[in-house]
Amino acid sequence: MKIQTTSADGRSAFWKNKPGYKPILFIAAAVVFIVMVVMPSPQSMIDMVTKVSPPGYKLSKGCSTIVETVNQKLRPKAFKASRQDKTIKGEKPLMDEKGVARNAKIMIAILFLAAFLWGTEALPLGATDIMVGVLIYLFAILPINEISRAYMKDAVFFIFGILAVAVGVSKTGLDKRIGLILLSRIKSAKSFAFIFFPLLAMCAGFLSEHALVALLIPALMGVYKVTCKMHGVKKDRALAIFLFLGVCFAANQGGPGSPAAGGRNAIMVGYFMEYGMPISFLQWMKYGLPFVPFMAVVIGAYMYILFKPKFKVPDVNPSEVVKAEVANMPKFGGQEAIMAIILILLITGWITLSKIAGLGGPTLYAVMAMFVFRIVSWDDIQAGVAFDVVGLYAAACAMGVGLKFTGGALWLASTFVNFLPDFMTKGDGLIIGVSLLTGTMTNFMSDGATVAALGPIVLPMATLANVNVWKVGLATAFSSSFANFLVVGTPNNAIAFGMSRDFETGERLLDVMDFVKYGLPVTILAWLVLWGWAVFGYWKFLSW
Repeated sequence: MKIQTTSADGRSAFWKNKPGYKPILFIAAAVVFIVMVVMPSPQSMIDMVTKVSPPGYKLSKGCSTIVETVNQKLRPKAFKASRQDKTIKGEKPLMDEKGVARNAKIMIAILFLAAFLWGTEALPLGATDIMVGVLIYLFAILPINEISRAYMKDAVFFIFGILAVAVGVSKTGLDKRIGLILLSRIKSAKSFAFIFFPLLAMCAGFLSEHALVALLIPALMGVYKVTCKMHGVKKDRALAIFLFLGVCFAANQGGPGSPAAGGRNAIMVGYFMEYGMPISFLQWMKYGLPFVPFMAVVIGAYMYILFKPKFKVPDVNPSEVVKAEVANMPKFGGQEAIMAIILILLITGWITLSKIAGLGGPTLYAVMAMFVFRIVSWDDIQAGVAFDVVGLYAAACAMGVGLKFTGGALWLASTFVNFLPDFMTKGDGLIIGVSLLTGTMTNFMSDGATVAALGPIVLPMATLANVNVWKVGLATAFSSSFANFLVVGTPNNAIAFGMSRDFETGERLLDVMDFVKYGLPVTILAWLVLWGWAVFGYWKFLSW
């Protein structure tokens, strides 16, 4: 009798939904994935992989089609022998166009499966992170060494490093002093929304928005905790979302400000040069900078109107909170001073070494320095770094590599363009269509990869539609900053998600669905502002 009860309880527990485990959703997703894998590849996908020099895809040296590029990497010996009209016994034969197209189709299926599981948390985040690599290996999308490299991108090291640096900043109390500098003049939720957000967005147009978010979140966590304690509130989800997601969304929108805002802009500048229409730094700012503060004010209004009435606390006064906290702090010096020097050197490294060492290199130097000066221990890192979030972005990078290599990203972009109605293929309608495409894709893969894939497709469309190439290219680059509704859309989202954990209870104050629920409206607002304020607004009065 006891055994039966245990069995029944076990079965009940198996089907019971709980955080990080929702079996019904997981089984449904698995069924859909299997159906997508079994289904034949669309003819358009087969045609794409056999097309000579397809625009938007970087072919390997000596190759003229995606089929040849894939075979050169996955079947190197057989590919080399085929070029010499030889055969090698025991080697796998070359993949035909259907096999290559199947890889692209499976990679798209992995993308949708992972996005669904991350969004619903039907599996723990870390489990889904691992699953992506397992599926890419299982279906032989990439060689095992390539999968490892795909998981170990510079952005992944940066996210791990910055989460680790945040542990040191918080442990030494430096975050509270930084908060005094950054938030000392902000005295209410209203000034936070309508003054701080625009200033942050403007800074993100010229500095690393990832670094800004990483520096601000620990300071804002202190503001959040002290505000709750001052008013006798254990937890205020509305306040947490307002602070952490608001900063994240505002920083995301800084991208259009200048070519220095990110790699995606540099890629588009390069495409303009290849197209024979180079754009200067000041010219880019002329078309993009007015968008940034206006959009930040819109975000501030959205967050303030939506969340201020839901606050459990009467209001939030960062200035009062930070000053009160710092007043009780010991004199500046010791390990806090060492941490400050490390942080200054890290920011300097981001500015001066990013072209050589990326963002991840200087960040890892900073982590090593914290260990050398005994600011943190490995136990501190294990307790303070959200490794599942690091894995989440690593898996997203791996999917981006797989989508780009198989041609899946190119097929998604081309299919979307083909579905555009006629009015979105001509005149300013093309700008609207391109921005919709870019803003959607950038939430599923990195902004740089999105611009890299779409640039060669949309710029020729501008010429055919008799639209200025700059208009279409800038709309593409600007919309790649609209990665607001998925955690994997940009390092900013992953950093905000990973660092918004209550340092006393360990509870995560943001969940994955918060980005979908509140980030999707922000993306829609960004499209509306881009069209209404820029494309059909001040762009009409500028020379092209």
